Amino acid sequence: MREFIVEADGGSRGNPGPAGYGSVVLDAATGEALVEAAEYIGVATNNVAEYRGLIAGLKAAYELDATATVRVRMDSKLVVEQMSGRWKIKHPDMKPLAAEAARVFPPGQVTYEWIPRAENKHADRLANEAMDAGKRGEQWSAATSTAELDARAARAAAAAAPEPTGPPGDATAGAAKARAALAGATTASRAHEAQASRAHEAQAPRASEAQASRATHEAQASRATHEAQAPHAHEAEASKAAVDTRAARSVASAADLRAAKNIASAAPDLGTPATFVLLRHGETPLTPQKRFSGSGGSDPSLTDVGRYQAERVAAALAARGTIQEVVSSPLARCRETAGIVAARLGLRVTVEDGLRETDFGAWEGLSFGEVRERYPDDMNAWLASPDAAPTGGGESFEAVAHRVAATRDKLVATHTGRTVLLVTHVTPIKTLVRLALGAPPESLFRMELSAASLSALAYYADGNATLRLLNDTSHLR
Repeated sequence: MREFIVEADGGSRGNPGPAGYGSVVLDAATGEALVEAAEYIGVATNNVAEYRGLIAGLKAAYELDATATVRVRMDSKLVVEQMSGRWKIKHPDMKPLAAEAARVFPPGQVTYEWIPRAENKHADRLANEAMDAGKRGEQWSAATSTAELDARAARAAAAAAPEPTGPPGDATAGAAKARAALAGATTASRAHEAQASRAHEAQAPRASEAQASRATHEAQASRATHEAQAPHAHEAEASKAAVDTRAARSVASAADLRAAKNIASAAPDLGTPATFVLLRHGETPLTPQKRFSGSGGSDPSLTDVGRYQAERVAAALAARGTIQEVVSSPLARCRETAGIVAARLGLRVTVEDGLRETDFGAWEGLSFGEVRERYPDDMNAWLASPDAAPTGGGESFEAVAHRVAATRDKLVATHTGRTVLLVTHVTPIKTLVRLALGAPPESLFRMELSAASLSALAYYADGNATLRLLNDTSHLR
C-alpha cells in the first residue's frame, strides 16, 4: 500500500487577520514532493488557517491515491491533538473544519504527528507565499512557488551533514549540522532574498521554555564580571583573516535556529506572538577595553570590526527571512548597526528612545577597575541594590527596568503577530530577558552578552513569554 506524508501549516497576520495556508504531499519512501497547495483565505485566525491547510493536504493526497495511508505532520499542537482525539474540540469555528478533515479518508488511514516548526519549513513557506499573494490582491500559484527549492536544499544539506560523534548535546557536532543546513537553505534562498521581509510571525519558531535562575546573591567578586554594564567584547583579532574565518563560521552556526532541530519545542497554542529578535550593536572603540558606554557618554560609532559584525548578522537574517521591521535605540552604534541590517533586508529603521542604554553618569568611559578605584562606595552600592544609581546622576537598574518594561509593552501592543528586530544595548536586552523569565535583579550579573549577538523573545496572548538564546558571537570580534 502506498504511503504519503502530508505537511500542513497556516498563519494569520494579526490573529485574526489576513491569513493563508500551505500544504505539501510527500512520497513517504523517497521524500519527493508530489503536490503543493496554498491559498490566501482572507481574514481568519491562525487555527482556522491551520485546519484549512490540513484539509487541503488531505484532499490532495486523496486525489493521488484514495487507498493510501497518510501520515500528517504539523507543528500545531492544537490540530494534532484534536484530530488524534486526545483533546476536545470546543471552539465552534473548529468543529466543522475538524469534521471535514476527518471525512476525507476512511477512519484508520490517517495518523497525526506533531513536529517542531523547524521541520515544517516547506508548508510554512507555502503559507507565507499565499499570504504575500493575498496582500498583492492575487491568489497563490504553484508556478511561482519557491518552497520546494528550499525543501530540496534542506534535505540535501541534512543528508550531507555528519552525524554527531560526541555525547548528546555536543555543541561542536550540533553546530556542524546547523551550519550544513544553513548553507543549503542559503543557497536556495538567494534567488528570492529580496522577499525576505515578507515572512509572517504566525510561523515564528516557538522557543523552548527557559527557567529563571533564582540563586542566592553571589560575592561581589563574581559580580565584578558583570558585562552588562561594562562592554563584553574581548580584544579584536589582530589578523583580519582570522576575523573573517571565525565570523563566517559563527554566523553560519548561529543564524538560523530553525535549522537545528533540537532547538524548538512545543508551547501552548496561544495564537500568533509578537516576537522580538534582540540584537546587540557591533563593536565600538570602547568594547575591547570593557569601558562603561551608556547613553550619557561619547556616543561612539562602530569600528571596522563592528561594521563587519553587522554585515554578517545582516546576511544571516536575510537568509532566514523572518524579520519584518527594524527598531533601533537612538544611539549611534545601534543606528549604524540597524542601518546595515535594514539595508540588506530592504526595510527602514524606526528609532525608539526607550531602547537606549543605561546612563552611567560619571562612570561613562571608565573601566570597571577605574570606577572601583575612584568611587568605591558608589560601586559597592550599585552592585548590592537595583535602586542604587551610578555616581553623578546615572540610572539605576530599577529605573532602567521601568523604562524598558514600558517600552516592551508599547512594542508588543503595536507589533502583535510580527517579527521585529530590536537593535539595542546590553542592559535593555538583559532586562527584557530577566523580566521574561521572572528572574531577580541580581540575575543581570549572571548573563553575558557578546557584541552583535542575537537572542529572541516571543510574547503570547496570555502575557507569558518564551526565550531563545543565540549569543555566541565572540569570534566575530
